[in-house]
Amino acid sequence: MSVMGLFFICVFSVAITYLWREGILEASWLQEGEIAAYRGKDGRRPNAAKTGLVVFLAVALCLFSLLAAAFFMRMGSYDWLSAPLPRILWFNTVALIAASGALHVASTAATTGARERMRNALWAGAVASLAFLSGQLWAWRDMIAGGFYASQNPANAFFFLLTGAHALHLMGGLFALFWTIAQASRKEAENALAKTVELCAIYWHFLLAVWLLVFALLVGWADNLGVVCRRLLS
Repeated sequence: MSVMGLFFICVFSVAITYLWREGILEASWLQEGEIAAYRGKDGRRPNAAKTGLVVFLAVALCLFSLLAAAFFMRMGSYDWLSAPLPRILWFNTVALIAASGALHVASTAATTGARERMRNALWAGAVASLAFLSGQLWAWRDMIAGGFYASQNPANAFFFLLTGAHALHLMGGLFALFWTIAQASRKEAENALAKTVELCAIYWHFLLAVWLLVFALLVGWADNLGVVCRRLLS
């Protein structure tokens, strides 16, 4: 069994364990009349939105793991030639760290009822995320201006593929984030709003973790790991 197979089994096991803890696997919704009274393993009603997010993150993690595995396999070929990375990627990394930190502050403020601080933190997270996206577009512009096209070299193609896939996930999250900001401005109930802000924070923490992995691949910090993975995958 390959190392990727073991990894997917690990991700699948974590997802199943979470669903079991939430009581989802009991399929209580199939029993008429018991939905309203249903409680999870710890006595709480399962949070449908949070459960859906966890399942989505598990799928997204598998997608980026496959891309990373393909990166490791392909980088050992004779035609692999890494391009010099745009320096703005360092700024982009700092911007995404700031966005993730701001949403963590917003989540904490939401649970304590500090509504004004929560709104400010949400806006800070949104601005930092837009700065990250703008920086990614700038990095693409630098690559193209330097003559490093996707069709020119597999290393260039992976640069556009990895950064593009991550940017698409961030753009999807921004729709939810701006919707949450709108809800916060309409005096939404604090409990419901706190749950929504928590979901945004979880998603941004995930995006940051994935980006740090992508950044390590592009910079070359994971080259030694790639050698080990190629031996395991081959």
